[in-house]
Amino acid sequence: MSLSATTRLLTQLQKTALDAIFPPGCVSCAEPIDTPGNLCGRCWPEMTYISAPYCDICGFPFEYDAGDGFVCATCLRQPPVFARARAVLKYDDASRDMILGYKHSDQTNRAPTFANWMSRAGAELINDCDVICPVPLHHKRLIKRRFNQSALLAGEIGKLNDKPVIHDLLTRKRPTKSQGGLSAKARLRNVRGVFEITPARKNSLDGTVVLLIDDVLTTGATVNACSRSLIEGGAAKVDVLTFSRVVRASNTAI
Repeated sequence: MSLSATTRLLTQLQKTALDAIFPPGCVSCAEPIDTPGNLCGRCWPEMTYISAPYCDICGFPFEYDAGDGFVCATCLRQPPVFARARAVLKYDDASRDMILGYKHSDQTNRAPTFANWMSRAGAELINDCDVICPVPLHHKRLIKRRFNQSALLAGEIGKLNDKPVIHDLLTRKRPTKSQGGLSAKARLRNVRGVFEITPARKNSLDGTVVLLIDDVLTTGATVNACSRSLIEGGAAKVDVLTFSRVVRASNTAI
């Protein structure tokens, strides 16, 4: 047996032994499962996955197929700054704890799994982009949280799809209130004029297609503000890929 084959065998045996002692857990509830990076049989059917048909622009899911290129009423009434947005699943009671655990409880081991799911849901957007960047945190919040959840997702997506990631493409100029609990109008005010191209990156966007990564899309205020700064900085187009999104019956959340 060759040295490389022996190394692979030992690695597999080590992994098998570790799995026997510490079996992989469901990424939502931590229930032991056979394959790491998956959901258990109880959590899987509870999630609401977003797939076609959906709005051609914001990705809002439709109950019936209205044909290619169909756009929701919200996007017709007030087109977003970004070109397209896609998400893996609906942000609801089933997915909330899984997402908040990743975002606020240091469960960063979920990032590779989330990024893998996002790569499938946003395959077309990833294929079309020239560069990937995350929604930035203000440095004070980054110090407090110790990591940027969107940056972790962006990095994993870049590795999975062999796409360049510029983590510092955008800067958050001032600290803002958490968007959680704010109305749509308050969210817009909260992030107005907050984002800018990092000075060292001002000449790196000429005509590029940027894929903006965030964890949750709620009203679209944050990704719209980021997209506006990217386009003003020279990007040809901005698409948005998030792990989850809020889906309201009124279709006001884009």
